[in-house]
Amino acid sequence: MIYFDNAATTQVYPDVLKTYTEVASKIWGNPSSLHSLGNQASRILEASRKQIADLLGKKSSEIFFTSGGTEGDNWVIKGVAFERAHLGKHVIVSSIEHPAVKESALWLRSQGFEVDLAPVTRDGFVDVEKLEDLIRPDTILVSIMAANNEIGSIQPIKDISALLEKYPTVSFHVDAVQAIGKMPLVDFLTERVDFATFSGHKFHSVRGVGFIFAKEGKKISPLLTGGGQESDKRSTTENVAGIAATAKALRLVLDQFEAGQHRLLAMKKIILEELSTYPDVTIFSQMEGFLPNILTFGIKNVRGEVTVHAFEDHQIYISTTSACSSKAGKPAGTLLAMGIPQKLAQTAVRISLDQENDMSQVEQFLTIFKQIYAQTQKVR
Repeated sequence: MIYFDNAATTQVYPDVLKTYTEVASKIWGNPSSLHSLGNQASRILEASRKQIADLLGKKSSEIFFTSGGTEGDNWVIKGVAFERAHLGKHVIVSSIEHPAVKESALWLRSQGFEVDLAPVTRDGFVDVEKLEDLIRPDTILVSIMAANNEIGSIQPIKDISALLEKYPTVSFHVDAVQAIGKMPLVDFLTERVDFATFSGHKFHSVRGVGFIFAKEGKKISPLLTGGGQESDKRSTTENVAGIAATAKALRLVLDQFEAGQHRLLAMKKIILEELSTYPDVTIFSQMEGFLPNILTFGIKNVRGEVTVHAFEDHQIYISTTSACSSKAGKPAGTLLAMGIPQKLAQTAVRISLDQENDMSQVEQFLTIFKQIYAQTQKVR
């Protein structure tokens, strides 16, 4: 079995699973309880929070736990909008955001907000000049992903950060779900970023755990009210075992960052160079300016889901771009935003590598691709 769908979810590291199991079985008190079992859980919770904060170069008071990326994105987009509505009701997100951001922003329209979608170039990068043209006196929030989940294009967060220095009243959110372990922290977690979203299962932690960074002094409306957890920002009993596991996973992934980059780039380069030799293959992801682990391509006149299932027959697992929308059968929204014709966008499939993959798997993938390409000759 070859798993090339790591942008959808990653396998839990054994050491991370061990941490989860040990905490879940031994530290099972409610961290809000006053007794000693509660205090044990609270200490684990806060130690995990501090570890994550230290790894990111932030303060513990700036880390808030969630159930994952979708919740985090919803919370920031809606929470910042409602908190700052008295200052203005204009929000900007890019046209290639994950649905958790884009749909949250579009929902705000039903609540009386105005939303603009910042355009991207034909290569899938936010146009910073056109983004600036959209900023108005009543703009309260700009949200741009660190790296695109469908094609892997790395967004110009540093340039946008420099632009927003001129607009200090505008909150800046970065969806960093795909970035951890694939990009240097300084490239997407700049000093100008006010909020950022993370999801544990994208970097070898368990599912159902994530966190947001909220810069000290930046206000956001509570996501859930009731119990007062997470400094009254998200009231629900914390998943202590999952949080401890996520802190462990983050440390492991960041410790392996440089070695992982070289490994991913080497595998991607070989696949890209080989696929580029086929005349009826369109490559949507390149090396320069893209994540080292994501490569999106399409076979002429072959729908993405057909390609996915053809590889699955050989126990090779890839996806039709975003896992969140793949079952809906929709073409990649990112490609459409880039101006790619719908018929061509419908052919797109995504390979997303991990440093746990190896060259033998790459060779097997390319061998099977050659067979599938030959089988589709009549369609092409």
